[in-house]
Amino acid sequence: MRGKTKVEQWDHALMQLRRSKPQIRGVEEKVFSPLKWSYDSLKDENTKACFLYCALFPEDFSIEISELVQCWTAEGFIDEHLNSDNSTYVNGIVMVETLKDSCLLEDGARRGTIKMHDVVRDVAIWIASLLEDGLKSLVCSGINLSEISKSVFSNSLKRVSFMNNKISELPDCEIQGSEVSTLLLQGNHQLEIVPERFLQSFPALRVLNISKSRIQSLPPSLLHLSDLRALLLGNCILLEMLPLLGMLSQLQILDLTATCISELPKEMGNLIYLRQVKLSHSTQLRSIAAGIVSKWTCLEVLDMAHSSYTWGARGEVEEGQATFEELGCLKQLVMLSINLKSIPWMVSVILSSMHRLRKFQFFIGDGAINFPNNHDEQMVTISRLNLSMERVRWFLANASSLVLNKCSLKEMVQELAVSSVCHSERNNAGIFEGLRLLTITGSNFASKPNGGCVSPHDIFPNLEELHLHNLNSLESISELFGHLGLTYSKLKLIEVSSCPDMKCLLYYGCFILSLPILETIKVSSCIKLEHLFNYTSEQSSGENPAVVPKLRILELKNLTELATLCGRKETWPCLERVFVVQCCQLTNLPLSVRNANTIKEIKGEPTWWSGLRWDDEDTKLALQPRYRPIGFWRQDTGRF
Repeated sequence: MRGKTKVEQWDHALMQLRRSKPQIRGVEEKVFSPLKWSYDSLKDENTKACFLYCALFPEDFSIEISELVQCWTAEGFIDEHLNSDNSTYVNGIVMVETLKDSCLLEDGARRGTIKMHDVVRDVAIWIASLLEDGLKSLVCSGINLSEISKSVFSNSLKRVSFMNNKISELPDCEIQGSEVSTLLLQGNHQLEIVPERFLQSFPALRVLNISKSRIQSLPPSLLHLSDLRALLLGNCILLEMLPLLGMLSQLQILDLTATCISELPKEMGNLIYLRQVKLSHSTQLRSIAAGIVSKWTCLEVLDMAHSSYTWGARGEVEEGQATFEELGCLKQLVMLSINLKSIPWMVSVILSSMHRLRKFQFFIGDGAINFPNNHDEQMVTISRLNLSMERVRWFLANASSLVLNKCSLKEMVQELAVSSVCHSERNNAGIFEGLRLLTITGSNFASKPNGGCVSPHDIFPNLEELHLHNLNSLESISELFGHLGLTYSKLKLIEVSSCPDMKCLLYYGCFILSLPILETIKVSSCIKLEHLFNYTSEQSSGENPAVVPKLRILELKNLTELATLCGRKETWPCLERVFVVQCCQLTNLPLSVRNANTIKEIKGEPTWWSGLRWDDEDTKLALQPRYRPIGFWRQDTGRF
């Protein structure tokens, strides 16, 4: 474009790039053809088809891997017979990694997503336009379209994408789409109606995605899509009624996330080929007729996190409703996420029968809550329940993330220790070997265990994250450390909030002399906290090794009594980011000229920054360029 000065020339070039048409001289030869060689080098036709499918999504779009695998499965690109031990979901993940290894896909902006580089996407669209074997695509995603012209369709098209536009109406007429197998309409937030004749035009559909729209119902012509494999309606927040989906006999994937449906039609028991059912955040769902779920014997994924349907054993749910025992029929499950009223009898037998189960999320008891985290592959949340029950031990032994909400801490400490000792005596390993994250919230520590350590060894040897929220009468984490025999040698993150009686985060020398790989500390709204790490007078006057030698991130909010962080002469050599707000009495940081260069950013109120004391002026001068002032903190909103 050198030398091009007219706006019209640039508009024309921009339109060419958006349409991915390599009409600019040299682009096809110098850019597109070399990248096509990577495509030609892929090992089989299914892998190539998976790659081209990614181009249906908008430019620079982070694609949810789970959604992508759903579409690949429905289109038949994922062959479950490639490895009889794996599900289609697992094989889909393998396919994603294959394309990433070929540099044709890259990690997306969020965990669990991937995306295409813009140029690679252009190449994919270009390749699809050249194909003559019925794989042509119409890609009009994310370009602010407000309407669809029927003239853009043809019977040679295989896949069509109008996702993430501003379409409010679909053509109310028959159009040419007899060979279209994928139709993507998600993300058109003003779309309210899917016309009867519009769907009649796509008899070969395998994938229909109308997610994130305002539709309230679906036309009867949906039921004539006899080859439909994936029906994706997630986040259609006004959708209340479903047609008799039992007629869609080939359906494999059904996504009803965050819809307003109140019950599943009994006819859904006919959908015997279902592999994935997503009902999470369906807050109106209160009825699932008995006998429906047990017929889904091919089911691999059942996601009902935060839905209003709570599973229970026979006698715990209303007569005629689905019970927990039905889940024992689902031998192919790899992912299960459900709410449970309580812990049913025979729970370990039923869950152990699901030998393929790799990921699970159980929300057990009234008020069970979710804390999103990086260790949610095997997540268990227990709320207001007696932890001493034998039935709870399967969940304790298999969780990588454990959330205990409003459970008795005295009961918790004693039961965790007893469970660990009994398990290790039988299996030569502790019950919590796999636990990576522990969250305790909404409890009272007033009834402390009697005596000292109740466990002869560290019962959480591999714990990486500890989160404590809303704990009354807990004066220091050292109390938990001592009673449970914890050393926390693998701990990377500590987060504490709203513990009104906490005076010190940790007592140095009281069971713990160092947290060798701790990287992050976050403490907020502990109104009595005076010290982060407390020392005896002899320890604080000497040169002690840093209790947190690898700490990188320190966040302190609304700690009005906090005066000291550590020993007077101690420095934290790896500290990179400091965030301090409403900590008016904190006047010293564990920084000196020696470690000032490791700091990347310090954020805090200007009055706090100006009141800090330094051992020498050189330290302040070295840190001044890294300081970023923040505005007034409002406690009522938790914002600036």
